[in-house]
Amino acid sequence: MKIVSPIVEVVNHLVENKDRLSREIVEHSLQQIDIKYPQHEIDRAFVDFSNFIKLFAQSLTDNKKEINGELRVWSRKLGERDASEGKKVADSLEVYPTIRQSFIHFISKIGLDHKLSMEEVLYITKRLNYNFDLCLNETVKAFDYFKEKIIRATQEEVSELSAPIVPIHNGVAVLPLIGVIDTYRAKYILERVVPRVAELKIECLIIDFSGIQTIDTMVTNHIFKIHDVLRLSGIQAILTGIRPILAQTAIRIGIDFSHIKTYATVHQALKSINIEK
Repeated sequence: MKIVSPIVEVVNHLVENKDRLSREIVEHSLQQIDIKYPQHEIDRAFVDFSNFIKLFAQSLTDNKKEINGELRVWSRKLGERDASEGKKVADSLEVYPTIRQSFIHFISKIGLDHKLSMEEVLYITKRLNYNFDLCLNETVKAFDYFKEKIIRATQEEVSELSAPIVPIHNGVAVLPLIGVIDTYRAKYILERVVPRVAELKIECLIIDFSGIQTIDTMVTNHIFKIHDVLRLSGIQAILTGIRPILAQTAIRIGIDFSHIKTYATVHQALKSINIEK
């Protein structure tokens, strides 16, 4: 007859009863905190912690390196999910100590019920804390990384919408700059919008500044580089709607207007093109 060690018995007990234990631990934790969660989030927590209990239990006897890898993957998915749902990582950190204590309470009690020695209970508790810290670290890293991806995607979408190329005649288009131009948007225009002007076979681009709300010195320099890049590409660039404060900033940083065609409005620029033709 094969003798099963007490820790293996605990592992089997945790795996077999992971769903019930998860529910008990989550409900115990909710009683300790003054936060009301929607039922669907509570139900999801039952599933999440059931998976955690299974992986934690396996880490007590199985190959720890392999289990740690599974814990990392599982934790990253949680972080990405929370980020995609617009949650704040601080919300998870706020309840983390309470959940940890609930886990320690239940897991230690199970260890003692199975007549584990104090050294064995201490080993299980240390593994539990290690797994908790590993999961928390991976969840936060994944949350920050995925949140940053969302922010970058949003910035790109906003930049695309706020700097559209509008064809208005054969070979002629308008680039209306709208809103606040920061370094990211200025770089986006140089790297993404300007090459597209050439792809569309545009011969003359009217860059309208009238919709810009604020712009700083560094960004002003980036924006006026657009004109130089277009000129070197053989595309005529005409600037319109340059407000006095923007013109003063440009002159102050050394931009030479002598070779730049500027008009007060897009209408005047179009009129000048018709006259020249």
